[in-house]
Amino acid sequence: MEQSIFWALLGFIAGSIPFSVLVGHIFLRKDIRLYGDGNPGGTNAWKAGGWRIGLLAALLDISKGYLPVHFACRYGVSGWFLVPVALAPILGHAFSPLLKFRGGKALSTSGGVWLALAGPKILIVYALVTLPVLALQVGPAVAANARMLFFPGYTLWFDRSPYLVAFALLNMGVVAWKHRKELSYPIQLRPWITDLLRRSA
Repeated sequence: MEQSIFWALLGFIAGSIPFSVLVGHIFLRKDIRLYGDGNPGGTNAWKAGGWRIGLLAALLDISKGYLPVHFACRYGVSGWFLVPVALAPILGHAFSPLLKFRGGKALSTSGGVWLALAGPKILIVYALVTLPVLALQVGPAVAANARMLFFPGYTLWFDRSPYLVAFALLNMGVVAWKHRKELSYPIQLRPWITDLLRRSA
């Protein structure tokens, strides 16, 4: 119990560090929140400074999800005690006190947490779910939440651990909440899909 609380607190603190914003200030002398959708995450760091800056920001955001969960597992935290530890860096990123609780959308940090929980194979499946959705429609928010829907299914099919299913649902809820504005818009299909539908009508 005490270890779970310790790693959860450490994970929340790590998650709340806005690495993408810091990378923008340090390397670009820019506020990345003035780019794209204003989100303090790796995508807007990429838009502000190119792929190298974006990749650095994304790796840092992944690591702050991965490291606390990895070490918590290594030092014996397991079962339901792992749920707050896994959720903590995601909540820290999404509702960072350092950004007046206006944090990022927690996608990279969620990826880091799942990397610690399930290993590298999760990233392959992560891509296999995302790419077809992006091929069909243009909204990144839809693709992001489609892959979050995958995680409860993944845990039910491969792991069957109730605590991981619970965490997957909570993780999905946080990401959906952070994308609530984008998800309120109608889905915009790719031109090749609309052309295909028009021809078959």
